[in-house]
Amino acid sequence: MHKHFDLTGKTALVTGGGGILGKGFCKVLAEYGASVVLVDITIERAKKACEDILQNVPGAQIMPLACDVADKDSVTSMVNSAVRQFSSIDVLLNNAASKADDLNAFFAPFESYDLDLWRKVMSINIDGAFLVAQAVGGQMVKQGNGGSIINTSSIYGVLAPDQRIYEGSEYMGVAINTPAVYSASKAALIGLSNYLATYWAEANIRVNVLSPGGVESGQNETFKKKYSARIPLGRMGRDDELHGAILFLASDASSYFTGQNVMVDGGLSVW
Repeated sequence: MHKHFDLTGKTALVTGGGGILGKGFCKVLAEYGASVVLVDITIERAKKACEDILQNVPGAQIMPLACDVADKDSVTSMVNSAVRQFSSIDVLLNNAASKADDLNAFFAPFESYDLDLWRKVMSINIDGAFLVAQAVGGQMVKQGNGGSIINTSSIYGVLAPDQRIYEGSEYMGVAINTPAVYSASKAALIGLSNYLATYWAEANIRVNVLSPGGVESGQNETFKKKYSARIPLGRMGRDDELHGAILFLASDASSYFTGQNVMVDGGLSVW
C-alpha cells in the first residue's frame, strides 16, 4: 500500500495554508512527496508558514502565494501562478475560512448578528471555496488526468452545536459559541462538494469533505472540559490527528472514494 500514499510528482494547492490546520496539512503533503502551493491572505503569512515547514521537511518543494479567495481576479491570478511554477494542480485542499477580525462581533448572539459580517464570512467560507474549486477544477479538467478536491467543513456543518457547553467558555479570552454563519457556511460546503463529486466524476476528479471535530487551539479549560464530556473518546482532537485523513483523501489510496464526508470527531457524531 505504500505506493498508493506516495504523492511524488503531484502538486497540491492548499488555501488557508498559514492557519492552525492548514500549515500541518501542507507539511504532511510535502512529507509524502507533493509539491505544495501554500496560499494565504497575505504573502508574509504564506512565506512564514513555508519557512516553518521547510525547517521540518528540508528540501520540500513549496511555494507561497497570496490570494483573497473571495475575489475572482485574485483567485485566477493565484491559480495561474501555481500552474506556471509546477505545470499542473493535482490536489486541491479548500481550507480557507474566516472567523472575522472582531471576535466579539463574530460570536455575537443570533438575534443581533450583523448582516455585513454574515456576508463577509460567507464570502470566504463558501464563495471562496466556489471560486477556487471553479478555477482549479477547470484546470484539472484541462489536464485530463483527474484529481482530488478536499473541502474542509466541520461537524457543525452536519450537527447543531450543543448550546449548553458554552457557558463560561472562552477562545483567546473571548466568550464563545458556534455562530449560525459558521454552521450555515460549512453545511453549504458539504452540499457544494456533493454536487461537484457527480459533476466532475466523468473527468475522474474526486471531491470529498473533511469535517473535523473540536481541535485544541486556544480554548479555556472550561470549554475543553465541557466539550470533552460530549465526546466518546473523552477529549478534544489534536491538529495532527487530521493528517491521516488528508493524506488518504489526497492520494491514490482513495481512488474509489468520492462524494464522502469524513468525520474526524472522536465519535461525537455517533451520539
